[in-house]
Amino acid sequence: MENILRPLIVVGGSVVLTLVIGWATDLLLRKADDRNHDTPLWGLLRRGRIPYQLVLCTALLRGSYVEAGLFPSHRAGIGRTLSLVLIGSAAWLVIRIASAVVETSYTRYANARAGRDPARVRRVRTQVTLIMRVVAAVVGVVAGASMLLTFPDMRTAGASLLASAGVLGIVAGIAAQSTLGNLFAGLQIAFGDMVRIGDTVVVDGEWGTVEEITLTFLTVRTWDERRITMPVSYFTSKPFENWSRGTPQMTGIVYWHLDHAAPLDAMRDKLRDILRTCPAWDGRAYDLTVTDTTPTTMQVRALVTAKDADDIWTVRVTVREQIIRWLAEAHPYALPRVAVGDAFPPPGHDGLRRSSPDGAARRLPEQSRQGR
Repeated sequence: MENILRPLIVVGGSVVLTLVIGWATDLLLRKADDRNHDTPLWGLLRRGRIPYQLVLCTALLRGSYVEAGLFPSHRAGIGRTLSLVLIGSAAWLVIRIASAVVETSYTRYANARAGRDPARVRRVRTQVTLIMRVVAAVVGVVAGASMLLTFPDMRTAGASLLASAGVLGIVAGIAAQSTLGNLFAGLQIAFGDMVRIGDTVVVDGEWGTVEEITLTFLTVRTWDERRITMPVSYFTSKPFENWSRGTPQMTGIVYWHLDHAAPLDAMRDKLRDILRTCPAWDGRAYDLTVTDTTPTTMQVRALVTAKDADDIWTVRVTVREQIIRWLAEAHPYALPRVAVGDAFPPPGHDGLRRSSPDGAARRLPEQSRQGR
């Protein structure tokens, strides 16, 4: 009878005690979250209740499974299994706690600078994301090494592994040169403020927004919802355009090729009226000038401003479309035309026929007969 009650008491007591402690801890976190609405820390810590309960239950069983008397012949295997589960769940819990603390710090910082410095907020967000990835990788490596050390054979081979660590490190560094290069490039991007999540960039002629940055690759979402994935080392070795660097405000250009008789003063007034009714225009500046001429047309350029890359695109297409429509309706003579008039011959060549169906000059019949 004792052989049955003892395992039930040990295992059942560990499970019940784990559930009670877990419930009490979750209740305290819930109350703390209700009292402190300005910080999400307590609510984020509740995400770790599963690994927390797993750590409690495994630790209790690891310390009392010997007294339970279950499977005496497999005691070493059970103890090693519980140790592995305990290490893994503890690593999981540490990652959840670190994520909650870091995310809370970022949320407070972002709320404090929400409308004043969005570029710096994106920079901190990029750094926080990469820091969490580094923390998760370090904790995972430490947990994996701790699990391996629970096996006696691994502890025995520790001395030889340390002796050959230098050679293995050199070989691994040469073999993983590209991976290590991307790893250090990711850290350089995070703390060098070269590119941030949410920045508008142009890479290889593609315009898009940085959607994700990891330690090895970066994802750019283009305007047509495509995703371009490239190694982070690209941004440390090749030039690229970052339209969000510094201030997101931008100046856009709109070109038209018009007839020389186009009403420039009326176009300036029309441009002003269009911008006043365009919500995407930030009101900073606008201008309309002639920048070039050809024998048949002139090039007219309009400068407009907006608060970011998305709005500057909206302003440009709006101005281009409405100016063309207004010219076609009110000033059709301003649109470019193709000259089809008769060519004037040079002096002393009056005998040449001015209008030739095939475009070639021919002599009049009288001159032709005189020539014969």
